[in-house]
Amino acid sequence: MRRTSLVLVLLVLAGSFAVLADQGRGGRGGAPGRKRVLAWADTRNGQAQHESVGHALAVIDLLGRQSGLWDTFIRTDSNIISKTPKKTDGSNASGGPNLNNVDAIFFMGHRGVPIDAAQKEELLSFVREGKGFVAAHIALTAFDSWPEFLELIGARFDGHPINGPGIVINERPDFPASKHFPASFPFTDEFYQPKEHSREKIDVMLRLDLSKVPASPSLHLNGDYPIAWAKMYGKGRVFYGSFAHSSDTWDNKDIQQMYLEAIKWSLGLSEAELKPHPMTAVR
Repeated sequence: MRRTSLVLVLLVLAGSFAVLADQGRGGRGGAPGRKRVLAWADTRNGQAQHESVGHALAVIDLLGRQSGLWDTFIRTDSNIISKTPKKTDGSNASGGPNLNNVDAIFFMGHRGVPIDAAQKEELLSFVREGKGFVAAHIALTAFDSWPEFLELIGARFDGHPINGPGIVINERPDFPASKHFPASFPFTDEFYQPKEHSREKIDVMLRLDLSKVPASPSLHLNGDYPIAWAKMYGKGRVFYGSFAHSSDTWDNKDIQQMYLEAIKWSLGLSEAELKPHPMTAVR
């Protein structure tokens, strides 16, 4: 065998052994030095399936690859939300991402996401102990009968009475995920209305301007309509954005930038002080 060919064979074998060794350590995978983001989107119990979910997960993967900051592991199987995930037959799963080997979760679960009590406690512990949790759009509908999830994400879903064009107010032009937005800007989306939230517990980044919106029985917020916020859950950094209902909106560079910066912040790759505050006046 020619020397060059032998060298190539040895390099291939070395790479294969490295992958196998990595899998034996729990499947860390990915590029050295990059963070690991688990993109979790179990939508099987959604009342209205959002066709944008698959594209949203692909965008999160693309943002990690383009920035070189994280590797994304896309999963729709909620069994993976565990420190010891199981196969469908109840035996232990081998390799792959789990709550022991990822640094943050990007969540787009819908309505009744099927995880058991032990998984719920492990998810809370994952965030409480310092991992990141970034949630988008339909995530606000998830776990509506689980009190602790309200404490984690900061609000619950209360319909989407405004679906179409609106004006968004930027309340935190100094925060990484919202500093690229102007003071106010037009936007069209299915804007989720939150409930059971407190401005003493969440730092509102963006809100929908209701000053010119006609009164409606479905509007319950007395003029204050948060659509993006950040908070702490224990040591963990949490961000929620109501954006985006449609697939096209996930191609909007400003929305991509918002979620890029939100994930970076949740991973501890950027720093910003949270400042819960009353609703700011329209400028």
